[in-house]
Amino acid sequence: MNFSMDGYLCELAGAQIRDGLHIMGKVPEGETMIDMLQALTRLSNLEIASLRGAIAALFDLDASELLENQGLRVRDVPPMLVHLADRPLVTAGDIIETIDELVKHLLALLQQEKFEVRSIAKVIGETFPHLEADAETSDITTTLKFVCTGIVPNLADTTQEITNLILALDGGFVPAGPSGSPTRGMAHLLPTGRNFYACDPQSLPSLAAWEVGQGLAKTCLDRYLADTGAYPEHVAISVWGTAAMRTHGDDIAEIFSLLGIRPKWQKENHRVTGVELIPLSELGRPRIDVTIRISGFFRDAFPHLITLLDDAVNMALDADEPVEQNFIRKHYLEDLENEKTETSARYRVFGCPPGAYGIGILDLIEAQNWKDEHDFAECYVNWGGYAYSKKSPEGIEAKSDFTHRLTTVEVAIHNQDDREHDIFDSDDYFQFHGGLIATIKALSGKDPKGYFGDSQNPAAPKYRDIKEETLRVYRTRVVNPKWLESIKQHGYKGASEMAATVDYLFGFDATANVVSDFMYEEVAQQYALDKATQEFYKNSNPWAQKGISERLLEAAQRGMWAEPDPDTLEALRQTLLQCDAELEGRSELS
Repeated sequence: MNFSMDGYLCELAGAQIRDGLHIMGKVPEGETMIDMLQALTRLSNLEIASLRGAIAALFDLDASELLENQGLRVRDVPPMLVHLADRPLVTAGDIIETIDELVKHLLALLQQEKFEVRSIAKVIGETFPHLEADAETSDITTTLKFVCTGIVPNLADTTQEITNLILALDGGFVPAGPSGSPTRGMAHLLPTGRNFYACDPQSLPSLAAWEVGQGLAKTCLDRYLADTGAYPEHVAISVWGTAAMRTHGDDIAEIFSLLGIRPKWQKENHRVTGVELIPLSELGRPRIDVTIRISGFFRDAFPHLITLLDDAVNMALDADEPVEQNFIRKHYLEDLENEKTETSARYRVFGCPPGAYGIGILDLIEAQNWKDEHDFAECYVNWGGYAYSKKSPEGIEAKSDFTHRLTTVEVAIHNQDDREHDIFDSDDYFQFHGGLIATIKALSGKDPKGYFGDSQNPAAPKYRDIKEETLRVYRTRVVNPKWLESIKQHGYKGASEMAATVDYLFGFDATANVVSDFMYEEVAQQYALDKATQEFYKNSNPWAQKGISERLLEAAQRGMWAEPDPDTLEALRQTLLQCDAELEGRSELS
């Protein structure tokens, strides 16, 4: 228990906290620049080692192992590292924290030297006394050179966001550049402000994505095995087109891996030419049945991937193997016995009707037009009940088949590939993932496992239960004073972001039952009842305060906030009355 608790606290402490919103064309400065550089060098960038990893290697430590075992006690901690920390280093998490402090110290000294390459040796010498020779010949020097000659100049070109916007509006040519997540080991994607291109769709999933996808599949199954003692027979996953572009197909690769299918690439250009069956002897586990809910954008951008997914599904369910080792074939044969048609028994890819987008659950939430998960399930099936396949690339109405598929799902999956946003940043998270969880519960009468995949470090993907992910985001951002203060600098928009955070937290609780009473209480205190925050709303955006108060009171009214403090509820009611009076007064003045 102590081991896991210490590791969990270390993970929270090491979370990347955003400093407000991005201001178009503004170059990071001061502490913000240091934080940005630390985020961009946290992982390796192509052949450039991460600063965290390079410093760990200087002390003959493996950063990856430390990160995987943050609560583990470490024997024989290097004395020089203890000296630099100036405190006892007991666990792997303590060592990671010290290494991150050294990274920040290095970057701060380098900033004082105006990021001059010739100052790198000096900076290293000041940071690692008595280790200068080793440090100067290590990856630390190479990475700092990359910071000085690559990352910092590209960040300075953030001003191009304004320049190129004006150029585009004037009908000029905007330079092109690659897309992706810079903090995911892709700092070479900078500078921003370019007309980014996505990827070659025919190359998805890429060789790198295949490695990540296999890791995601293994981690997901390992988590379920640890939770239940068995493999899941049937999982469902939501797949977005934007994530496919950023990762070059991580989610698709995971689906293939769960099915026990491997992509085939053309050697000359690494384009995917087809798929092949992984023998059970090599796979070492059963083939898992996978139902896929694609977004409308994915449907439009990657029609060939729908065909490839359909090929993989059919290859797996047609394999002449024992059904206890091939769950998708097992379910296919059961469907045929239950008078499902040959075609519909093969459906596994579902999405919106052609030309439509989204889930529809947000409309129910905003109109307060719902009672329980059955309302969400009806909406989810109505919006996603079109089957897509090689034979039906334009989609075909299949609500009953979609309903049938979801009835037997044991695990609902959604993945995230970067640290630049979280589950309370957009309604899409609770609509796609929360909606999936609510629908499975409504149709089956059972609570599925809701797993949230985190592949921000592609080399070490992990899965958290959705309640664990909710708590992680709640503690690292939602009630984090650093984020709350930083978002307030954006005035009206900052207040809107705070109100949206409460809305999305509410939406996820409505669909997936993930928010505890203490969380609602703390949100009420910090977002609605704090005097300084109320003054901020009054000066910036009183409508946000009204929306937050209404949403929290609705949570109590619906029983989602099961046992609220009566004094807190009364304070929220009075706050709402004050908001109404103030807004009415503003309307009369206008």
